[in-house]
Amino acid sequence: MAIAARSRTGFYRQEVNRTVWEVPERYRDLKQVGTGAYGTVCSAWDRRSGTQVAIKKLHRPFQSQLFAKRAYRELRLLKHMKHENVIGLLDVFTAEISLDRFRDFYLVMPFMGTDLGKLMKMERLSEDRVQFLVYQMLRGLKQIHSVSVSILKVSGKPPCLILDFGLARQADAEMTGYVVTRWYRAPEVILNWMHYTQTVDIWSAGCIMAEMLLGKPLFKGNDHLDQLREIMKITGTPTPDFVLKLQSQDARNYIRSLPKVPKRDLPSIFSKASSNGTRALSVASLPKSLLLLGFFCRLSRVTVRRSGERPGKDAPSGP
Repeated sequence: MAIAARSRTGFYRQEVNRTVWEVPERYRDLKQVGTGAYGTVCSAWDRRSGTQVAIKKLHRPFQSQLFAKRAYRELRLLKHMKHENVIGLLDVFTAEISLDRFRDFYLVMPFMGTDLGKLMKMERLSEDRVQFLVYQMLRGLKQIHSVSVSILKVSGKPPCLILDFGLARQADAEMTGYVVTRWYRAPEVILNWMHYTQTVDIWSAGCIMAEMLLGKPLFKGNDHLDQLREIMKITGTPTPDFVLKLQSQDARNYIRSLPKVPKRDLPSIFSKASSNGTRALSVASLPKSLLLLGFFCRLSRVTVRRSGERPGKDAPSGP
């Protein structure tokens, strides 16, 4: 059970799951709702606004230059995101009063009661629902890309919001291979194609779209090499031209050492998902949209703007 104690004037200290939080008195009823490698999130009641919020405490944000850059990116990007499909920043604070003691800071954002993963566990999404969620996701990505960042994580409570900027980078930066969660990583990320672009998010969007249709991840690898093998089971072996463009000689050698795998018919994968009769997937619309997202071929993968131009039949219109 959390125990509250007095702290800096206007703040109070509370222990939540063995982590000490020091927050303004306006935020009450802290309850942990999530934790990860880089931060912990609590829900709280904002007495000033009369709304529930999410407060994120970053884990040791200044312990290294890498962690400090990550914290800076998240704060800077959240400040600039003003879009209904992208999470925004309500407040930022620290309990410290001097720079010498500055160790922690907290980000306050709107509270989202669920995420897409939980939503898919609760119900099988209809085709119309999938189209609507994908359209919102692409709208959010378009906004994010307009300020030259590359990141993707989705919250599934309408309206669909993209959130969590802890690993966001400028699109032209050289990036490490663990920016995107493994099952949603584009091949060029796995293969350390250092100068990859915002189109890695299109791959991730396609993977999320496929998961909504199938009810399970499309590529579920156990490690980065197994992830590549899972991708090639559907996309087939990369072309020689693709392999030649890889900067890593080790990656080129590894791809060439693998047995040749034929490309699978993507619509047939989704037709199996509807064989139980619960709903009929439109092979003429959504699976073709997946093909439009340009699986595997980085050079032909479309941008968010182009994918948003063809969201599927009867899809919502808008910016």
